[in-house]
Amino acid sequence: MAFNIKDIRQEFPVLEQTVYGRPLVYLDNAATTQKPLQVIEAIRGYYSTVNSNVHRGVHYLSQEATSEFEDARRTVQHFIHAGNADEIIFTKGTTESINLVACSFGRKYISPGDEIIISSLEHHSNIVPWQMLCQEKGAFLRVIPIDDNERLIMEKYREMINERTRLVAVTHVSNALGTVMPVKEIIDTAHAHAVPVLVDGAQAVAHLKVDVQDMDCDFYCFSAHKMYGPMGSGVLYGKEKLLEDMPPYQGGGEMIKAVTFEKTLYNDLPYKFEAGTPNVASVIGFKAAVDFINRIGFKDIISYERNVYRYAEETLAGIEGVRIFGKGDDKVCVISFLIGAIHPYDAGSILDKLGVAVRTGHHCAQPLMDLCSIPGTVRASLGIYNTKEEIDILKEAIMQVKKMFM
Repeated sequence: MAFNIKDIRQEFPVLEQTVYGRPLVYLDNAATTQKPLQVIEAIRGYYSTVNSNVHRGVHYLSQEATSEFEDARRTVQHFIHAGNADEIIFTKGTTESINLVACSFGRKYISPGDEIIISSLEHHSNIVPWQMLCQEKGAFLRVIPIDDNERLIMEKYREMINERTRLVAVTHVSNALGTVMPVKEIIDTAHAHAVPVLVDGAQAVAHLKVDVQDMDCDFYCFSAHKMYGPMGSGVLYGKEKLLEDMPPYQGGGEMIKAVTFEKTLYNDLPYKFEAGTPNVASVIGFKAAVDFINRIGFKDIISYERNVYRYAEETLAGIEGVRIFGKGDDKVCVISFLIGAIHPYDAGSILDKLGVAVRTGHHCAQPLMDLCSIPGTVRASLGIYNTKEEIDILKEAIMQVKKMFM
């Protein structure tokens, strides 16, 4: 399709509303993106005409629901260029995907004295599960430090890997700063030591073309609601050999081949990791979100978003007293900033009353905020529907905040 921002915005009915008498400027896309009509209609269509549980049902509706559900799996497979559909595990979201690996991979491969490496830029969802695993197993969590520009010190990372390292888990894009991590270099370094790598892709999949085979990651995790899809569904991609060797995460229906009171035979991939009734409607909405992104195309998405992002960064950097965190050329759609000494919650509250929706606080990255010696930031995060005109409104709103507090 020819890229037309007016046409794209019309696909998002939520953007047409006003808040406090002002047109809504939605700049909280790193928390969750808005949903286009085709996603909303896909979910409505499922509940209106198909609603049924998937797999094993012999009746028409169940077979239709199963067909749509498995079609979504193949769509996601092609979206991230996975080797086969069995490597796509549907979960509740990125957090559950990471916890699945921590519990299942950890149960089999982590022993006392082992080490897991993460970075200083991680979301709590890629910190806490590994802390819990280390506490349970007597292992150690090691953290790649950052420099004064909030970028990873790769020399330190290379020095950290040793014979006790069992896993590296890093974000693809920092949710707090927008920094794109050197994941290919991180993965190549880890693989040189036969160490698998998990990548948290929650903030990347809507903004970058992801190819898990080219990246050569061992696990990749992401959520539908960060990429114009519904809440309640996500994906764990894992290399088939690793997934085959890992024990199930949860027990129950669907993940079995046969059950007796004496023993259970587990199901094949991907169903071994999909215990219980899935969120079928959300998965079908997930497919519609992927179709929406594919219809626009990453060439146009990347070009448009980078153009608006550069304008936003230059605009905010030109405001006296505004301090932007996360320096570097390789950033995606997140501007994390402070306005003088104004607390981010105060700034965010005033911006809200002026019609501008931003996120404030530590962004589930408290250790990073501590390293920066700040309580949190104001975070403006962009999506495909944001415009330069909205950035101008954000600038004027920031100027109003300054007048009130400075």
